[in-house]
Amino acid sequence: MTDAAYTATVRLLPDGHLITLSGRLAWAFLMLKDAGETGCTPLDNPGPRWSGYIHKLRTVYGLPVETITVVHGGPFAGRHARYVLRSEVEILHRSDRPERSVAA
Repeated sequence: MTDAAYTATVRLLPDGHLITLSGRLAWAFLMLKDAGETGCTPLDNPGPRWSGYIHKLRTVYGLPVETITVVHGGPFAGRHARYVLRSEVEILHRSDRPERSVAA
């Protein structure tokens, strides 16, 4: 599936504002939505530009996405981000699972 194949139409709640996402931005949003309170990390959900997707979802679309810093051990100890969507949304259409889309 190519990047352009991902699309999502979303209603932000409670105000009802509609947004349409496409490409990897739609993919990242759908990963966040599906993950719920668990959130997503670049380690568990590999994607080339998670920080860029999150930045655009926040600044262009106004979605509240929390960044939680997670410390991990092991031979390559360090930190990574866990992103959690903190907004109520209704998915009206999602190209990756059309059977889960809601009729508008």
